[in-house]
Amino acid sequence: MIRYAITRLALALPTIVIALFLIFALIRLIPGDPAQLILGETDDPAALARIRAELALDQPLAVQFYHWVTALGQGDFGKSISMESPVLDLLVPAMGVTASLVIPAVVLAAIMAVPLGMFAAWRQNTRTDTVVVALATVSLSIPSFWLGLMLLLLFGVQLDIFPVVGYISLTEDFAQGLHYLVLPVLTLALIEAGVLVRLARASTIEVLQLEYVAHARAKGLSESAVACRHVLPNVIGPTWIMIGLVLGGLLGGAVVIETVFSLPGLGRLMVEAVFARDYPVVQGCMVIVMLCYVGVNLMIELTAPVVCPALRYD
Repeated sequence: MIRYAITRLALALPTIVIALFLIFALIRLIPGDPAQLILGETDDPAALARIRAELALDQPLAVQFYHWVTALGQGDFGKSISMESPVLDLLVPAMGVTASLVIPAVVLAAIMAVPLGMFAAWRQNTRTDTVVVALATVSLSIPSFWLGLMLLLLFGVQLDIFPVVGYISLTEDFAQGLHYLVLPVLTLALIEAGVLVRLARASTIEVLQLEYVAHARAKGLSESAVACRHVLPNVIGPTWIMIGLVLGGLLGGAVVIETVFSLPGLGRLMVEAVFARDYPVVQGCMVIVMLCYVGVNLMIELTAPVVCPALRYD
């Protein structure tokens, strides 16, 4: 286990370096000159050359990449072109909003999906199983923006239970902040629960066919004891890994939900920066998303043997 952990940590470093290079290269492919954007419509070659020198845009790409990575290592993500403030000052609150949306959504999806998937597997090829699979398929097929709008229409407009637009930070007013997060969290949870239900069902069906489950039943154990002691621990493993993939993907892919519910999260910040050709902010958002994705998946891989002992690594 220790050797595996050290190997995974060592492999994460070149993965991060390669990802940083790809981010740097892709940003340079976006049309537009950052120096010209800062200067505006003024046509002043001397001023343009001065700004390009300040941003090191007149240096070779290899030198630019070195300076950028060195600055990132010191916590300097650059300065926003459109908002004229340090990029890190924009990323920290946006990341907090996205995390407060994504993490509860994934936890809620797992709490709903794992028992439902196991229950469907226990009733395999029955009407109950068919209904659960159909609901999971519908959940996977529904566009997230449509579901969000329908929840807003029902609970925000018609029933007037939750606010329709706006956001209050949890640090500013925790109770009111939760009130604003209920619908977006529920939307994401319902969308992501579909894949987790299907995975939990498939894993449970596979485990139920193993010999030790038959032996446990032959000893006279109740179905609830078989489920809790023998089936659930082995179902949690694959589901735990999928939860990591879902969580890492949502950290950078919640832009649709953030837009529907007017949440100032990381995805919405990145989209606005792309439209504004604000390269430092776009780079910063992509770096944060990449680091979160690598970090979450590394954490999931290292903790999987603890969560599910059957996944022990030699």
